[in-house]
Amino acid sequence: MPDIADTAPDFTLPVTGGDTVTLSALQGAPVVLFFYPRDDTPGCTTESIGFSQNLAEFEAAGAKVFGISRDTMAKHDKFTAKHDLTVPLLSDEDGVVTEAYGVWVEKNMYGKKSMGIERATYLIGADGKIAQVWRKVKVAGHVDAVLDAVRAL
Repeated sequence: MPDIADTAPDFTLPVTGGDTVTLSALQGAPVVLFFYPRDDTPGCTTESIGFSQNLAEFEAAGAKVFGISRDTMAKHDKFTAKHDLTVPLLSDEDGVVTEAYGVWVEKNMYGKKSMGIERATYLIGADGKIAQVWRKVKVAGHVDAVLDAVRAL
């Protein structure tokens, strides 16, 4: 699992809108990657709306923001349309990126163990190195904390 000062694992993933995003091609600007468990669940919806509502502020600070889950592009497109999301969502269907970032973990809910995405956010500096990591994110106040960290870069 990558940590602060490590070079962020590179990837190319499909993004809402029909294109792809390659992380290394974004060097020169900070990048926020927020990993979330599933489209259209309460916490994930609140977090995605929060990043969407603040997207202009992230862009004004020079940062690009992307949400990543293992949902399909079709699910991402429905989720985006249903909630008027402006934040681009990346699909990691095969789990390679969630594994590379160490967010594919064993979860225990009501005594039942299963594998899933731990809600986590990575702030990657313009140099491609990880500047900050938030693990086991609580949604309330998180977007503001990330925005403050971007502005402090």
